[in-house]
Amino acid sequence: MKRDRRGTRKGGSVDCLRPGSAVEAMTPPDLDADMILVLLLIGAAVFLFIVEWIRVDVVAILMMVLLPMLGLISGTEAFSGLSSNAVVSIIAVIIIGRGLDHTRVVNRMIRPVLRLSGNSRVRVLGLLSITVALVSGFMQNIGAAALFLPAVRRISRRTHIPIPRILMPVGFAAILGGTITLVGSSPLILLNDLMKPHDLAPFHLFTPMPVGLVLVGAGVLYFLLLGRWVLPRCDTASRAEEPFDPTRDYPQVGRLFELVMPRDPLQKPLVRDLCDDYWTHVVALSTDQGKTRFLPPERDAAIPQKAVLAVYGPPDRVRSMADTYDMTIKPELDLFKEDLSSDLAGVVEAVVTPRSKFVGKSMAEITFRRHHHVTPLAVMREDRIFYTHLGDIVLRPGDAVLMHGAWERFHHLSRQDQFVYSHPIDHEIMEPQKAAAAVACFALSIGLVIFTDLLLSVCLMTGALGMVLTRVLTIDQAYRSVDWRTIFLLAGLIPLGLATQKSGAAAFLAYYVLDLLGRPTPLMLYLVVGGLSTLFTLVISNVGAVVLLVPLVVPLARAAEVDPRLAVLVVGLATSNSFLIPTHQVNALYMGPGRYRSRDYLRAGAGMSLVFVAVVVGMILLVYS
Repeated sequence: MKRDRRGTRKGGSVDCLRPGSAVEAMTPPDLDADMILVLLLIGAAVFLFIVEWIRVDVVAILMMVLLPMLGLISGTEAFSGLSSNAVVSIIAVIIIGRGLDHTRVVNRMIRPVLRLSGNSRVRVLGLLSITVALVSGFMQNIGAAALFLPAVRRISRRTHIPIPRILMPVGFAAILGGTITLVGSSPLILLNDLMKPHDLAPFHLFTPMPVGLVLVGAGVLYFLLLGRWVLPRCDTASRAEEPFDPTRDYPQVGRLFELVMPRDPLQKPLVRDLCDDYWTHVVALSTDQGKTRFLPPERDAAIPQKAVLAVYGPPDRVRSMADTYDMTIKPELDLFKEDLSSDLAGVVEAVVTPRSKFVGKSMAEITFRRHHHVTPLAVMREDRIFYTHLGDIVLRPGDAVLMHGAWERFHHLSRQDQFVYSHPIDHEIMEPQKAAAAVACFALSIGLVIFTDLLLSVCLMTGALGMVLTRVLTIDQAYRSVDWRTIFLLAGLIPLGLATQKSGAAAFLAYYVLDLLGRPTPLMLYLVVGGLSTLFTLVISNVGAVVLLVPLVVPLARAAEVDPRLAVLVVGLATSNSFLIPTHQVNALYMGPGRYRSRDYLRAGAGMSLVFVAVVVGMILLVYS
């Protein structure tokens, strides 16, 4: 079925609709052995998702293998999920997101959010969720979710808010944002094409916007008010995202400050004077208001008038130094804000190995600043810590050296095998100079989605390939960026949905549930259709759910003298109500990075699902009827 990419045609305002009078015949399906087998497999999969005796991606692979063995689908169909449009699109959009993050494009995007929110969990969660939701309204929600995943990780590290407390609300916001326009999610994109055979006027691009905006607001309030109870507790999963904190083992190391020398200083100190006299280590220096920067300067470098310097040191000693030399302490990093950001630089602890060539040499002989472009901050030897006169210390095996520098330099130093780092350096080397190429590749893929009839996977994979060809990423980096747990989870569930439709089990359930309604009121019809859509989208794809339900709901709505277009709109919206288990692409994508379990989604998703149905039905009755 070819979809309408624009999702809009002129005319067809919901307000001018009238229910039709023709009632289409509905043939009741007969229950057979294949249907029973499929329903049993669905029940087993949901049960295993909840109890978590085995990992969810292994459950999906198990379904992938059992379905052809039981003869429910062919072997080719069983593995069709691995090449499906949805799965390939997710792989491509993850690679595109990695390229944008690698060049610091994502970091620039989140600056306004960080500036407005500060370290407040409420403001971070609210602003980030709203931003993701609005972006998701105009591109596929899985694309928005993948694009913001690196940003959420960075915000978690900077604000020290555990990532499990942020990632799930952001993922839910991306799903909810897909209901703002007809192009935000696949079910809504398909609605106009599915309505053609029933002679129903098409929806326009912003038809669902009132419902979508209220859904986003309700979702944000849900987590702001109930987050402490429904979100997972912060344990080892949250600590894994926290950066190395040098003050735990080096209490006098201090933190970063930026200072400015006066116009006519009485004294012009050297870098080593500040280190040896005040325990403050100069990690950056500019003598011409930023045109030239030394990261770090050498110990013998002089600090002239009007120079700007960044130092690492204890607050009391930095203030004492500033008073002595009449320096001005800036409230936060300014000139060196980018150079010394946590994305590009930080502090590591390195232990001298017995075979290191540094053994037996003084720190002054090694000249870390000149040859390795890092700044020693302290040396720990057994139970003693040295913060000053570091140049005189002769290194021994087992000495721990605390250093500040660019992550790129630490990666380079690690390849020389002179040190063993006490904490893993998981910071990748950023390449902001390639930002233009990354943005061009992203724009190319979005342009293809909007202006061509190519499959979504082809459009996005073009952008992902562009990231590799323009050397924004190496092909190995692209491969490593993909969370294969997510891919196999989705690829295994797609054939289960296919078997549900192919066996007739889905149609059997839908028919008899709707048949029980008799002649329902509009409220009852919308509630049942919303609940049924929610149920189906949990066990088959949201696209499969909307394709199956629209032909069943239209004649039922006409028989009940309810506007069929509104019933169809409820189906299109409610098939995004995928919060109870991680079967939606966004939830599957965020499950690994957030260290979530299926029961986490069940606890948070139960309330969100009820809120979703209540908002959709309430808005349909209040705004559109």
